Amino acid sequence: MQQMNVLGQDLQSCSYDPLTGYYRTGCCENRGDDPGLHVICVICTDEFLAFSASVGNDLSTPMPQYGFAGLKAGDQWCLCASRWQEAFEADAAPKVRLASTHVSALEYCSMADLRSHAVDPDA
Repeated sequence: MQQMNVLGQDLQSCSYDPLTGYYRTGCCENRGDDPGLHVICVICTDEFLAFSASVGNDLSTPMPQYGFAGLKAGDQWCLCASRWQEAFEADAAPKVRLASTHVSALEYCSMADLRSHAVDPDA
């Protein structure tokens, strides 16, 4: 199935190290069965990771039983669209790679808001 980004182009990979995506393919793809909609490719910051932990989603602590090493600032990760929007509203949103963010993110977030945090706003 063709996966499109928010720019209307082919979806680009987000990260292979750490390996991300709901399906652990390195891409923030959407096949329709991801209840969290992990479709926004973000670049983690300390501020965002602290915010996420404060609202019950600790992404920094390793969980080896799930093959998860924990995230640190600078890591790229496929984040739930609703979590990004929540962080945006709290002024704690991480940067976004638009070329690697699935078009379905627009169900939760505006393009203007995503672009305001984009590292590739002209992609």
